[in-house]
This record gives sequence, C-alpha cells and structure tokens, in this order.
Amino acid sequence: MVNKIHWDTVPTEQVTPKMERKIVYGENVMIARMKFKDGFLVPLHSHINEQITQVISGTIRFWFGADKAQVVDLNAGEVVVIPPNVPHEALMIGDVEEVDTWAPIREDWLDGTDTYLRE
Repeated sequence: MVNKIHWDTVPTEQVTPKMERKIVYGENVMIARMKFKDGFLVPLHSHINEQITQVISGTIRFWFGADKAQVVDLNAGEVVVIPPNVPHEALMIGDVEEVDTWAPIREDWLDGTDTYLRE
C-alpha cells in the first residue's frame, strides 16, 4: 500500500543539542529532514549507503576521502551525491536545514548505533 505522510506528523528526534531529525523510510530508501546549529561537525565516517544531500538553508562544508583532500561547500538549493563507502566529514556553517536520502536504509539510525553523531 502507498503511505502518504506529512512532515508535521513525523516525530522529531533530538540527537544532540545541535542536531534534530525526522526520518521516513520504506523497504529500500530512507529520507531524513534535519536541522543543525552552527558549528555542528559530522565526524569523518563512511557507510555502505549511497547518499544524496540537499541543502534547504545554510551551508555545509564537506571533506571527501580518507585524507579529506576534496572540499565542497554546499549551499541552499544545491545537491551532492555521495557514492557508497566514500569517507566524508561535514561542518555546518550557520544554522542548516537539509534533507538526506539513502539507499539502502540506514539501519544504524534506526537501531541507535549511530554513535559517531552522538558523541
């Protein structure tokens, strides 16, 4: 069955004082609407999931690769596609609202083992 959802009805998870998210997922794809406070750092990590990040407001500075050699600033209205297993780190410049999409779904986000975000 098709399931219609309004973002306002999705519970907000306060991951840290500087990060909150709403998650919707199906069998193969997950989408998260997130808000970050200025200065929040997503530490260097990688995952098996392909990731698409789109910025609604603010700027995210990404570093890609184990050596963080590639630097990309993603501004409002811009989208980046991150292939599976690519190490990446992200710094929020200003308050940021963004939407991430993953395939397959992020099991670590569902079972609470996403400790790299919570430390």
